[in-house]
Amino acid sequence: MLSDALLRVLLLCLLALPAAAAAVVGLLGPRRLAPIRWLSLAASVGTLVLALVLAWQLCVRRAESAAPRPAGMFPTFYPEFVPGAPGESGNRHATSWTLLRIGPGAVQFYIGLDGLNVWLVVLTAVLMLPSVLVSWEAITERVNEFYAWLLLLQTVMMGIFLSFDIVLFYVFFEASLVPLFFLIGIWGGPARRHAAGKFFIYTLTGSLISLLGILGIVLACQPESGGELTFSIPRLVQLIHERLVVSSSAKYFGSVQFWVFLALTAGFAVKVPLMPFHTWLPLAHTEAPTAGSVDLAGVLLKVGAYGFLRLCLPLAPDVSLTLGMPLISVLAAAGIVYGALCAFAQDDIKRLIAYSSVSHLGLIMLAMFSMTPAGIDGSVVQMINHGLSTGALFLLIGMLYDRYHTRKLSDYGGMAGRLPVLACFMVFMCLSSAGLPGLNGFVGEYLSLSGVMDRDMAKGGLPVYATVAASGVLLGALYLFTMLWRVFFGPLKEPAAHEPGHAPVTDLKVREWALLVPLAILCVAIGIYPQPILATTRRDADTLADIAQRARVRAAIAAEGSSQAAADGPSKEATP
Repeated sequence: MLSDALLRVLLLCLLALPAAAAAVVGLLGPRRLAPIRWLSLAASVGTLVLALVLAWQLCVRRAESAAPRPAGMFPTFYPEFVPGAPGESGNRHATSWTLLRIGPGAVQFYIGLDGLNVWLVVLTAVLMLPSVLVSWEAITERVNEFYAWLLLLQTVMMGIFLSFDIVLFYVFFEASLVPLFFLIGIWGGPARRHAAGKFFIYTLTGSLISLLGILGIVLACQPESGGELTFSIPRLVQLIHERLVVSSSAKYFGSVQFWVFLALTAGFAVKVPLMPFHTWLPLAHTEAPTAGSVDLAGVLLKVGAYGFLRLCLPLAPDVSLTLGMPLISVLAAAGIVYGALCAFAQDDIKRLIAYSSVSHLGLIMLAMFSMTPAGIDGSVVQMINHGLSTGALFLLIGMLYDRYHTRKLSDYGGMAGRLPVLACFMVFMCLSSAGLPGLNGFVGEYLSLSGVMDRDMAKGGLPVYATVAASGVLLGALYLFTMLWRVFFGPLKEPAAHEPGHAPVTDLKVREWALLVPLAILCVAIGIYPQPILATTRRDADTLADIAQRARVRAAIAAEGSSQAAADGPSKEATP
């Protein structure tokens, strides 16, 4: 076990390394291709090594301190490896590093790792490596700027997941718009400017509304913390749950929760995206360069789901149960079916996979808002699985496009005979995305469906949402296998874009093997042995399940009180 001091330094390096590399790469001349590419690759490898070391250390620490939270303690999150001195309270899970004083409070550089974010941090580091490699020859203009924005995007995505200060979280959340805006707008397809503008306007609008919710919850908690403004997410969660058990405060915090939930949902629902807030996504995916699509699908779409886990559920638990569960469940269930049917109707392979993300993210959100232990576990695991399999699918589509310069299904046929290795990887990743037992998608889908089923069957209900979720799995297999058949099997049909005199089309190169094989290995490893992920997330998933259970108890007590009041009312009126 490494020392705490060293682990805190490694955590800082996890943010600093890609940021420093982005600055250096951006200052290099655009014609210095070799230094730019190799420095970007080195930074990506270094960041991945740091992420893996920190994840391994967190796994060890969680295994050594597997004791449950003491009974009666209010649920909150306890990040590890937090930089800075523990402060006056001696709490090693807090920080003393102040960024900005605001009246009686301070915004702090409060970052750390726990079970909810550690594997998303690893996913971000894993997917940046193939993003760099797949752009090695595809990007030939303003190369230094491209890699600088790509590395900056990795920095802000890491910052979102690592932040435990709510203002710091929002700053990174908002900053993630800028790198992807430029990646799409400069290096994208023919409609890149329209796609970049639509992406920016949609997500910025939602984010600004979310800012109101963040400010609202901070101000609402100020009187409860002795007049001091606190921006610490764990402290805010603790304050809210301390006051929700006090009858004099419960009504006030109930009304605060309503507006906070709606404001936060406005930003996170666009980012997921939930239907009908998804309309920016297919165009952004279609026009983005391959690296942008990989990071958008693999990581950035998870930011919205992560925001629901980190902020909405713990900061507005009662409204998440009474309003969020039915509202998000309906939107997610509709998105599962709608996204799958739209994917089946596409003739552009990239748009097909983009709409598949709407369907897959719908399952993640439906499982999350089942608010059951299995559902929360399934949503976290499925976020990782979707990032790996869908990220790999976008890589393969990019490789096919680089060879033939078309993504239309009708232009292809029988390509397995022409590109057998690429076809094998495509079949493998489609099976992973469809949830074949033994691969990673099966684990996440099984847990998600179990959580949704538990929610449906509670109190003798019908498995309505579980049936919708299962239909999404079946429809996913239908559109993926249909795409495989049309592109890779049947009579050979090479696209017309492959003109005479063009360089001969070859199968996967060594560089392309190098970026696909690790993703395939991870898909198999998670499918066979997902226990490291589940064991690491267990404590924080149980915290969220505890929060949900306390909300259910309060809702039951409130319902019983209302029923009793209704029963007593007529008798009191009848009394002479």
